[in-house]
Amino acid sequence: MSISIPEIKLNDGLTLPVIGLGTYKLNGNEGANSISGAIDTGYRLIDTAYIYENEGTVGKAVQRASVPREELRITSKLPGRYHSYDKAVTTIQESLYRANLDYYDLYLIHWPNPKQDIYVEAWQALIDAKKWGLIRSIGVCNFLPEHMERLEKETGIKPSINQIELHPFFNQEEQRIWHHENNIKTESWSPLARASEVLQNETIRSIAVNHDKTISQVILRWHYQLGAISIPKSSSPERQLENISIFDFSLSDKEMGRIAELTRPDGRINDQDPAIYEEF
Repeated sequence: MSISIPEIKLNDGLTLPVIGLGTYKLNGNEGANSISGAIDTGYRLIDTAYIYENEGTVGKAVQRASVPREELRITSKLPGRYHSYDKAVTTIQESLYRANLDYYDLYLIHWPNPKQDIYVEAWQALIDAKKWGLIRSIGVCNFLPEHMERLEKETGIKPSINQIELHPFFNQEEQRIWHHENNIKTESWSPLARASEVLQNETIRSIAVNHDKTISQVILRWHYQLGAISIPKSSSPERQLENISIFDFSLSDKEMGRIAELTRPDGRINDQDPAIYEEF
């Protein structure tokens, strides 16, 4: 069984499915089998990162999958320790070599690392790598509006997407509004909050019962109706199928509002505030 996932268009014309597969901790042969199985199930967007140390696993999964490379959207990310221009260019090339790919569909700066203050250099490397055909679309992760405004001011190019922490306990409403106003798509990491707490939430459970769906399906449908691209991670074939089986029901405005009320100021999973957090 393969499910067809709707797509949205980025500001540079590239289309992305509204749900992808997160691959953090999917490594080695087992990880490659899991990812290729997800592709067979219907996933077309696969999210990895240099720092996950599994770009090779993703590349092997692409080779094993029954779907042509051009139908897939593969994402990777630049780590903070390689923000300087020359290092960033080399790292993008290394990312491709690790995955045995000719290009990435989407390549992102993983964190702004504002204390280091060289993320504009990194951005220029991504711009040039796109010109050279190594990347089809360029974006960022965990950037605040002021970081993205600076990128556009200093290079003339804005990100196509910003991947941010987004889940019912931290719904990032202000940031999402800013993205919408600036034609930058929102992508959600840890869309299910990486924790059992959200899966026990009574508010979401009652909505799930009402629709005869699982709590995870309700949360992922919530992301979809927010206009966000979610990238839930699962190695289980059953859960992978469950996570993309969300296009046969809708949440009402009232249900969307009930979930919105679950957000809280301290809702971040690991207190990783992009204004100060440094990732290397």
